[in-house]
Amino acid sequence: MSELLEIQRRVAAAVMHPLTRQETMPRRRSNGASNAAEADALIKPNDRLTSFERLEIYNRQYWFRLYSSFEEDFPGLMAIVGRRKFDTLMRAYLTDFPSASFTLRNLGSHLEQWLTEHPEHIEPRKDLSMDMVRLEWAHIEVFDSAIEPLIDPDDLSELHSGSQLDLQPYLRFLELRYPVDDLIIEVRSEGGSSDGSSNNASISRKHRKVRHVASLAPEEIHLAVHRHENSVYYKRLKREEYRLLTTLSTGETISEAIDMAFAESAIPEEERAPFLQMAFQTWSSLGWFIR
Repeated sequence: MSELLEIQRRVAAAVMHPLTRQETMPRRRSNGASNAAEADALIKPNDRLTSFERLEIYNRQYWFRLYSSFEEDFPGLMAIVGRRKFDTLMRAYLTDFPSASFTLRNLGSHLEQWLTEHPEHIEPRKDLSMDMVRLEWAHIEVFDSAIEPLIDPDDLSELHSGSQLDLQPYLRFLELRYPVDDLIIEVRSEGGSSDGSSNNASISRKHRKVRHVASLAPEEIHLAVHRHENSVYYKRLKREEYRLLTTLSTGETISEAIDMAFAESAIPEEERAPFLQMAFQTWSSLGWFIR
């Protein structure tokens, strides 16, 4: 290993080490190593700051950037659990799953799994919080996932019951218990302002909306998260639509997907053909089918 690479790794380890609860760089790491001694070995002091204080600037700015990105990605979760609880959750999660990618886009990729193992951070609104996390992560994935060329209309007209029909890779389908799609739209629209009274009113409206949604009885909600012209949208689906699309997405034939969609369906036989025709026309117009 080159001397430069060794120095780079030591600086990275110091910068990426979690902050204390007071948001300062700890004097000692969790393994007992001295950050002060490491700072003296890596950075020279100047006439205003010690080596430790200079290294601490980078350590704090690194973590403040992670915090900022995480908050931007999960405003709905923060609205549900509250600012103080969200901060505790965020710091605990990022300590267990620090950034391991060149892009901060992946910061929340393990959050659903982590919250399943640490539900104390989202009690007493666990189910509502989990729905929101799944939606917010789907939003991130849909925003920057690949888009493939659309299927040719002639090819679409030649499909038969034994054909397979591929969907855009950016599509995500969710089964939810609460209307978090409506809630996140409300939360994002209540972004607050620099004016103190306006910001307080915005926070109050968020809290009222969260309380209202949390008070609702759980229901069966099926949602497609999709993209159009670089914007992410949420589309409610009927149970039959959801089952058809998710079956198609696993590579099953159109016939198999239709059978799955109408298993135990309340839609009468005579209404199923028009239902399918309308559904496929809508999905095709949204650009969901690919070559």
